[in-house]
Amino acid sequence: MSLATPPTPPKPKTNAKPQAPALHSPAATNAAAASFAALTAKLGYLTTDEAEQVRQAYRFADSAHLGQMRKDGEPYITHPISVTAQCAEWKLDAQALMAALLHDVMEDCGIAKHELIERFGAPVADLVDGLTKLDKLQFNSREENQSESFRKMLLAMARDVRVILIKLADRTHNMRTMAEMSRDRQLRISTETLEIYAPIAHRLGLNQTYRELQDLSFRFLYPWRHKILTKAVTKARSRRRDLLQKVLQEVEAAFAQAGIKIRIAGREKTIYSIYRKMDLKHLSFAQVTDIYGFRVIVPSVTDCYTALGVLHQLYKPVPGKFKDHIAIGKINGYQSLHTTLVGPASINIEFQMRTEAMHMVAESGVAAHWLYKANNPDSGPLDRLGSKWLQSLLDIQDETRDAAEFWDHIKVDLFPDAVYVFTPKGQIMAMPRGATLLDFAYAIHSNVGDHTVSASIGGQQVPLRTELKNGDVVEVVTDPSATPNPAWLDFVRTGRARSKIRHYLKTMAQTESVSLGEKLLTQALRAEGIEKLPPQSPSNQALWDKLFRFTGNRSTSDLLTDIGLGKRIAGIVAKRLVILLAETGEKPDAVLMTRERYGAQDTSGSSAVTLDGSENASVKFAPCCLPVPGDNILGYLGRGEGLVIHCEDCAVAKRLQHKDRERFIDVEWSDEPVRQFESRLVVTVSNGKGVLARVATAIASAEADIAHIDMGEKSAQDAMDLRLTIAVQDLAHLEAVIRTLKRTGSVLNASRARPSS
Repeated sequence: MSLATPPTPPKPKTNAKPQAPALHSPAATNAAAASFAALTAKLGYLTTDEAEQVRQAYRFADSAHLGQMRKDGEPYITHPISVTAQCAEWKLDAQALMAALLHDVMEDCGIAKHELIERFGAPVADLVDGLTKLDKLQFNSREENQSESFRKMLLAMARDVRVILIKLADRTHNMRTMAEMSRDRQLRISTETLEIYAPIAHRLGLNQTYRELQDLSFRFLYPWRHKILTKAVTKARSRRRDLLQKVLQEVEAAFAQAGIKIRIAGREKTIYSIYRKMDLKHLSFAQVTDIYGFRVIVPSVTDCYTALGVLHQLYKPVPGKFKDHIAIGKINGYQSLHTTLVGPASINIEFQMRTEAMHMVAESGVAAHWLYKANNPDSGPLDRLGSKWLQSLLDIQDETRDAAEFWDHIKVDLFPDAVYVFTPKGQIMAMPRGATLLDFAYAIHSNVGDHTVSASIGGQQVPLRTELKNGDVVEVVTDPSATPNPAWLDFVRTGRARSKIRHYLKTMAQTESVSLGEKLLTQALRAEGIEKLPPQSPSNQALWDKLFRFTGNRSTSDLLTDIGLGKRIAGIVAKRLVILLAETGEKPDAVLMTRERYGAQDTSGSSAVTLDGSENASVKFAPCCLPVPGDNILGYLGRGEGLVIHCEDCAVAKRLQHKDRERFIDVEWSDEPVRQFESRLVVTVSNGKGVLARVATAIASAEADIAHIDMGEKSAQDAMDLRLTIAVQDLAHLEAVIRTLKRTGSVLNASRARPSS
């Protein structure tokens, strides 16, 4: 993000060329030179050629930002240098450092991407492009602009993690130097940082950056609270300095006696984490006991557990405060042993035991890949840090083209908390807290999620909406014929599961709508005397293009989908197509037209849409009348709703016919429906003990299922109405259920519920 003031004079936005460094003022030249000199000291891990490439990028950026100043009065070039210095701390490669120096030249200086490619190569230009805002695109709102910016940034990050590392370094420096900003900008940028960038840093294991972004955001959002807590921590630190020094000496002595070489460092809880704990648990500052702690760095994993024993011999552990994040690492790659001990003066002190490699990952997350690889070329596991989440971003993007929907999907995955569950083979899987069994199935593979029919925890079958808990052993049962249910969207938690389900439903809806649209258009064409749709061939391309200009569609699939969803009337499209065919010399068949228009009584089977219950998104059964096989039915092609099936005597359908008759089409039942259909009953019963059980038994004996019961208000009257929704095979089955109910004791009457006119 750029925090620059407008340059004076304004720089051209296109074909901007770097100016000669001699045009700098002496003060700006000195400030920039001093800054780059400090950066040079951090580039010792680069080769001479790489360091020279970074210097060339600096010179280009320095000239491009000529005349630009930051709000604090510093030359703007000090910002990209500071961002690059942070990237150099992470030991990022020369390309990343060059991109960090150049990260604002496209956005603020009008430098074109092709110019960066010519000067510094495509990889550097792609990194800069991934970091650049979308100023050239027009959006309907700032929120849409923001969503699209994040989508672009996150997708660039998924393809190359260096993008987000540079972005986080950029955001961190902007937060450090935001004091001169207006209050409105401070609030907006701090809120964005706290809600988006800090969670991303945590998700990728950049804990040091995560903590700093949280504290800086808290400082600008709640300056008074930050000031009060800072004073309280400073006072507590001075009061407990001697106590902590004593603990440090006793711990070092204990490890020296045990013969374990350690490096020990103090750890202080951040101001924001103290505030969060006080806020969530309703504590006073004095009640927050774990403000201070120590990190014990040991040579090996085995030494971590030995160190735990040494500490437990020295001080008593607090029950329930031990966590083993080595055996079960956190979702972002973090590993350590945690224990809280009762130190001198009964002060609770947290200790964390880890190796040097674990410490590097704990502080720098995915950035540790570069830090660690410099000394350990075979650092395979670190290459995979965050890779699953990054890959999931690409998967979600493949199925979600809308920027706001994409951001909505991934926000739920930016969780610092997680639960750890096991597959039947003992493999550990980390899931966001609140994730369900269905999320687990999709985390394994999208095909597993799509075909899930049931699941069990610890061998006991439970609903798919069941939330996972730490230690659950989860087994998923699949069926190749099973498909995702729209109701799953109500309870799945992860962005991956949600995007996979929505993608499947959208694909199925389109496929079914195309099929229905083709049948409706063919049927309408036959009524106009044309046997079938013109084939898609080069010779017919001009014909289809003219039809698309008339309808506003881009393809045949698009047109048929609109017809299937009721967005276009098949008869109107057919009449236009007949006119276009006439221009090519094809005339309607008068015999076919007569037969289709006036002989429907004899050929209804060939012209009506047949329903067997296997239809999903494109066909809906009207909730007002709930038709079942055997009912006389008709189809209403609602605008954008697809085909809605009503009973012929439905009062709602009659009103629609009076207003919108051209949207009704012929439909009929298949001879062999493939599923049960719901219908509503009104059962009047004598009010008494056990009456509901007798009604349920009667329905079960008639081999029907109860989907819903509404008993209404409890009444002291002798009789009451039960409104039931039951599932039956067809009309004959429904009538058999009603007869069975009428013969049941305590039942005064039973009938099918009909919508009121």
